[in-house]
Amino acid sequence: MDILDELELFDCPLCHGAGLLEEENGWCAYVTCMDCGCHTAEVPYQNAEQREQAIRRVVNTWNIGKVIPMSPGE
Repeated sequence: MDILDELELFDCPLCHGAGLLEEENGWCAYVTCMDCGCHTAEVPYQNAEQREQAIRRVVNTWNIGKVIPMSPGE
């Protein structure tokens, strides 16, 4: 069973848009809003075990509303 099947990703805490879990070339994970562009911090990983922990961490961070808003000029 894949970790992504276990976790629930809430709507964006700022605009209530859809959140998207993203990974950057196998080294970090983060969640971003498809509507307003806010996002969590990137959590790096180096192996499969750390990947699972990183994904759990960014999903939890997103779900409790700790996001970085996108402002003009960023």
